[in-house]
Amino acid sequence: MSAARGSRGRPLIRVEAVGKRYADGTRALRGIDLEVAEGEFLSVLGPSGCGKTTLLRLVAGLGEPSEGRIDWLAGARPERGIGFVFQDPTLMPWATVFDNVFLPLRLAGRGRRDAAGDVEAALAGVGLTAFATSYPRQLSGGMRMRASIARALVTRPTLLLMDEPFAALDEITRMRLDDDLLELWAAGGWTVLFVTHSVYEAVYLSTRVAVMGPRPGHVRELIDNPAPYPRGEAFRGSAEYEALRRAAMADLAA
Repeated sequence: MSAARGSRGRPLIRVEAVGKRYADGTRALRGIDLEVAEGEFLSVLGPSGCGKTTLLRLVAGLGEPSEGRIDWLAGARPERGIGFVFQDPTLMPWATVFDNVFLPLRLAGRGRRDAAGDVEAALAGVGLTAFATSYPRQLSGGMRMRASIARALVTRPTLLLMDEPFAALDEITRMRLDDDLLELWAAGGWTVLFVTHSVYEAVYLSTRVAVMGPRPGHVRELIDNPAPYPRGEAFRGSAEYEALRRAAMADLAA
């Protein structure tokens, strides 16, 4: 991955003055202004309950804002361009890894034989080629999450939405998957909107970090991360990483 991979492209999504109030009166979000550029890795960082997942679901079209608007720019078509990775892998337990990854293509009307090459490529990308005929119960937690990522990427989305995908994993597995995710992002050319409550993860992965305050969720600060890619242990131990981490912590505590 080259340092240039972290540069921002044209605006892809614009979130403008977005608020969300539920039927019971709970106000989850207020005044969210956020622009996501083509090719960037933008993390949304905040405490539990601050509306991070609500924002992600609104961007995905799984709900409507109560206020404001979300626009897709640069000629993008959201109905064809989104992959979603949830915190729980949500794999079908009765289906093989291959069939779990094949699911989005099957729902789009493609036949198994026609889609086989795309499914195999997605599995190869996450290192699960040898487990295509395995079932979810036979996989570790990290491998199940890899299968979930492959399922999200098999349609070659423009935008990948990730809702705390590694939160339930042990720290070693989480760090390994963070590195693998950056490699996939470098190779795929897509845009990532990544929700996390981990300052360490947000700073390590991202070109920018949007720090959210508590409910009703709002963006307190946008932190640019100019550190070049690829990133690794040297970056995790650097003064630059520590300075960015401290800045994000200060914004969370403000």
